[in-house]
Amino acid sequence: MNADRPVTLAAIAGAHGVRGEVRLKLFGEGAEALRAFSVFDAGDRKLTLKSVRPANQGAVATFAEITDRGAAEALRGTILTVPRSALPALAEDEYYHHDLIGLPCVSTDGTAIGHVAAVENFGAGDILEIEKPDGKRFMVPMIAKAVPAWSDAGVTVNAAFVE
Repeated sequence: MNADRPVTLAAIAGAHGVRGEVRLKLFGEGAEALRAFSVFDAGDRKLTLKSVRPANQGAVATFAEITDRGAAEALRGTILTVPRSALPALAEDEYYHHDLIGLPCVSTDGTAIGHVAAVENFGAGDILEIEKPDGKRFMVPMIAKAVPAWSDAGVTVNAAFVE
C-alpha cells in the first residue's frame, strides 16, 4: 500500500447558491465521512472544509477558499482527494476498495489470472471485477469462499470461481 497515493473522495459538481457553496458527487461513505478530513487536495491547490451536509445524491459543502458563486463554478469537475495515509486505520479483514484496485490475482491452484480492475457493490456485498490478460473481465464475490486471501501483494481467488 502506497501511503501517499491519492484517494478520491468526491468531485465538485457545481455551485450551490451564491455564497460559494459547492455541490459534491461523493465516492465514499457519504457526507458524514468527509468530516473526518479538514483539508483536501483539489488539483494544484488545497481546500479547507468548513461545513458539509447531505443533499440530493451527494452533498453540499463550504470551503474556506471558495467565497462566491463564480469561484464555485470555476471548480466544477475538480476531484477532491486525500493521501491514503490520512484514511482511518482498518480492522482485521477490512479493506479499502482503493487498495484492492490494480492488485494482481492468482487462483488457488497458482495460476496467474489478471488484476482487480474494479470493486462494485450493488447492495448485496462487494464484488471484485477481475480483468484477465486478454482484456476479458469476470466478477467474483468478496466472500471467504471465493476470495480466501488478499494482501498488499495480491488477491487469491478460489479456482472454482475463475471464469
